[in-house]
This record gives sequence, structure tokens and C-alpha cells, in this order.
Amino acid sequence: MAQIEAQDSGDGKKIRSKKQSTKVDMAPLVDLGFLLITFFMFAATSIKPNVMNLNMPPKIPKDIVAPTEIKLSNSLTIMIGKDNKLFWHQQDEKGLALETLNETDYSAEGIRKVITTATQKAEDKDMFTVIIKPTEEASYKNLVDVLDEMAITKSTKYGIVEVKPFEQKVFDEKMGK
Repeated sequence: MAQIEAQDSGDGKKIRSKKQSTKVDMAPLVDLGFLLITFFMFAATSIKPNVMNLNMPPKIPKDIVAPTEIKLSNSLTIMIGKDNKLFWHQQDEKGLALETLNETDYSAEGIRKVITTATQKAEDKDMFTVIIKPTEEASYKNLVDVLDEMAITKSTKYGIVEVKPFEQKVFDEKMGK
């Protein structure tokens, strides 16, 4: 900073210099602020939300009645239990028993192979439907894992429904409850 020097004129009076203005010019600081904001906006990566597509069935007018029954040969039922337990069957109420409720896992040799094999054995491959039934103890992660398998195996027809009482009974027996 510059020093203020008092000069002596010789007559005993001191001459003082004029006082400088104490105003600070804020224009450069505002420009710098906008440059920093712009830099960080462009430099920061934009965070994309992690979402999963969920296709809902189309709304059918009430006067049109569509058949809702699915042939057992064209369907596969997957039941999701607790502790990463996964079961599947292709049976109706009469045919479902401890022996026909099969256990599998989430690996490529597990549920993925079950889905692809059932799809290949289906009478009408275009109408093949996977029915996903999470139990009350199932975790959200396991449901998402099964939905991921639907995308991997390119299964376009699937639904998430509640476990029926006869299935819950056999499931509980299989789990040892």
C-alpha cells in the first residue's frame, strides 16, 4: 500500500493529502462468482436417476371380457421367499405338492435356466407368461433380481400377484414352518 506522507511547508503547518475513497468496486468479484458457478455447473457430472421400467397392462373397457386363464404349459410360477430362497412350479391346485415345488437360486444356472427351459417347452411361446409371487417375508432386492432376470431372458409377459392360500400352505411345508 502507498504510504501517506505529511509534508512540512515550513510555516509550521502540516499539509495532509486528500483522503481516498473507501469504496470497493464489486463488478470484478461478481464476474468471478459467475465464472466459478458456470465452471462448476459444466464440470460437475449430472446424476441420472436409477429407474426400472414397469409396464402396466392397458385399460380394457368393461364391456369386453378377455379370458384370464393361462394354460399351465404356457406359464411358470416363481415364488420368492425370505433368506434368498426361490421356488418355482408349473402346477395347479391339485398338482402342487412338496415334490412339485422346486427350489432354485438366482444364478445363471438357476432361475435363468428354469425360465429359458420353460419358455422352450411352452406350447405357444408368444403367450408364455411368468407369474411372480413374492411372499410376505420376501425382500425388495430379491423381487428386483427376479425382474432383472425377466429383462435378461427377454420375457415380455409377466405379472406380480399375491400368493394363493394353497401355494402358501405348500410353501410353508417346504420351508418347515
